[in-house]
Amino acid sequence: MRIPALLAALALTALSPSGLAAHVALTASTPTAGSAAKAPKVVTLTFSQAVDPSTAAASIVMTAMPGMSNHGEMAIRNFTPSWSADKRTLTLTLKKPLPAGTYEVRWQAAAGDGHAMTGTLHFTVG
Repeated sequence: MRIPALLAALALTALSPSGLAAHVALTASTPTAGSAAKAPKVVTLTFSQAVDPSTAAASIVMTAMPGMSNHGEMAIRNFTPSWSADKRTLTLTLKKPLPAGTYEVRWQAAAGDGHAMTGTLHFTVG
């Protein structure tokens, strides 16, 4: 009878709020999701908990440009990434402000549980 009790305890632990909180999530950003920004030179991603920088990556992609109906995706490469001391905020510092258009910031990160999470942040620059 000990094994079923152990399995029940493990299941309760996995379903507890602390067990669910193990996966990292994006909690804030600059520019904010769905917003319109004016030529930002910095993009920040703040996560729900400390991230292992060796598991993290982010890319900025221009998905549309005003006046160009067939504009394909264009990766923006002119930024430098840096982490806050608590490893919760990733800052992407651009060499030049982003021009007018729509953008996606695509990210992946893992916290202490090692499970990689992904997400996409959308915003426009006008």
